[in-house]
Amino acid sequence: MSAVDFRGYQLPVPTYADLAAEYEQILNSLDAATSGEEAIRAVEQWDALRRRFSTWNALAYTRFCQDTQNEQFKRLREYRDELEPKMTDLAVAMKERLVASPHRAALEARFGTQAFALWECDIASFDPAIETDLVEQSKLGATYAALLAGAKFQFHGEELTLSEIKKFEEDPDRDVRHEAARLRWEWFGRNQEQLDEIFDRLVRLRQTMAEKTGFAQFIDFGYQLRRRIDYGRGDVERFRDEVRERVVPLVGEIRAQQAARLGVEPLMAWDEALFDPAGNPRPLGDAEWMVERASEMFAELGGGMDECFAKMRAQHLMDLCAREGKQPGGFCEMLPDLGMPLIFANFNGTMSDVGVFTHEMGHAFQVYSSRAQPLEDYLWPTIEACEILSMGLEFLTWPQMELFFGEGAERFRRMHLAELLTVLPYIVAVDHFQHLVYAEPHCTADDRAAMWQEMERLYLPTLRWGDLAHPASGRRWHAQLHIFDSPFYYIDYGLALTCALQFWKLAATDCGEALARFGQLCRRGGEAPFGELVKSAGLMSPFEAGCLERVVGQARAELNRAV
Repeated sequence: MSAVDFRGYQLPVPTYADLAAEYEQILNSLDAATSGEEAIRAVEQWDALRRRFSTWNALAYTRFCQDTQNEQFKRLREYRDELEPKMTDLAVAMKERLVASPHRAALEARFGTQAFALWECDIASFDPAIETDLVEQSKLGATYAALLAGAKFQFHGEELTLSEIKKFEEDPDRDVRHEAARLRWEWFGRNQEQLDEIFDRLVRLRQTMAEKTGFAQFIDFGYQLRRRIDYGRGDVERFRDEVRERVVPLVGEIRAQQAARLGVEPLMAWDEALFDPAGNPRPLGDAEWMVERASEMFAELGGGMDECFAKMRAQHLMDLCAREGKQPGGFCEMLPDLGMPLIFANFNGTMSDVGVFTHEMGHAFQVYSSRAQPLEDYLWPTIEACEILSMGLEFLTWPQMELFFGEGAERFRRMHLAELLTVLPYIVAVDHFQHLVYAEPHCTADDRAAMWQEMERLYLPTLRWGDLAHPASGRRWHAQLHIFDSPFYYIDYGLALTCALQFWKLAATDCGEALARFGQLCRRGGEAPFGELVKSAGLMSPFEAGCLERVVGQARAELNRAV
């Protein structure tokens, strides 16, 4: 694992023929194994191959996201999209062999039982018959990403991307907020037909894949894809109900207080991102300045975070600023062969830059901490557990926020808590919406819009769109990448937030203990299912009776104290 400069980092483009030949050699070694030790060596060879391919895969995906208009990166993404299902086919064949191996006991003793549970999910959710469908799904996802990355706006003398125009959502001038929202949503309105078409094709394609793999609906297939080992649809439904009962009323209180502070009645959609009439606090410097402050922050936190961040900085493993052609949003990728993560963001000068940065660094520190896990399967936990670490670091860095906001740090902390609580009903609305959509995969675009409007009535009753015709028509979800790209992912943020708020509460009384538990959870990676990981960190499961009620009560008390 040698240090590199990611800006110029390149890898040879793998070929299917070479990869398939390596797989065949490893499979032959596994079949020929006469002892557990020989079988373990075959698995270690396979894991090294997977890590090498994953490194190239992450590189190809990231380069496209960095510049969706670059023809070379487009071709590389398209090649990746064609190759990935073939690699999944090879990997599933290996997993089938391992699950049925006569040396399974020895393999479980070396690698743990969680790997076999994950592999059984992967086997159930793949069939060679869906290879071409997976390629088409990736192409549709790339089309959506490129469409959004190409959006441009002339506003206040600037040419802005979708990421950049969002900074005006926090402008103290209400007319400016409204005009920025109008321009943004009019762009979505002009592209409504294409967005509806992309999503319709995705829904029908996913239903086809479910049927080809033996599922009646994509919903159950989607849960398998998400590797949900120790909970199911019933648990998620109960969590959504709890949010509606416990959190929606709290959000109503937050919005009423917000309207009173801003002096507006009623609070409109274009007011919701502004929590202070003087303007939300902003970082006191640009992205380069923020990186300097982050070095100080992680030095204070220690626990290996300083080491991880210093390496990422030295190797230029951060792409933070919004620009033309760059995909909106943020993510963290792992480059297993380098033993290093990278983070991708779209800073726009608002307080959310700090939230996004600490969130993605939570992912980065987690996967850096678990880089020595014996299997690639354990580098990351399943997604809902991943998001505990990202959201957890958002809270555990609160004591250092003066570095970024100076005298505005306390305002940031109050707004950050309120912002995360207000997004929780939206999270479950997205999840509920997806369950409705995939239960009726052949319904029309207008039917889906009506479904979304029902979600807003259930979970977002204070939301008022006014004259913003596109979201008022039931198509706000057009702007949500996860709905297009990662079905059933979004609820993971809600489950994780419920756990991360427990880290926040512990840190208020014993920051050292909270950081110690956080670090231990990071090091475990994905070696256990969600419920076990949560329990091992001394947290209550979001599915446990009374968990959400307790968490919300603590948050309400904090917000009332801060008023």
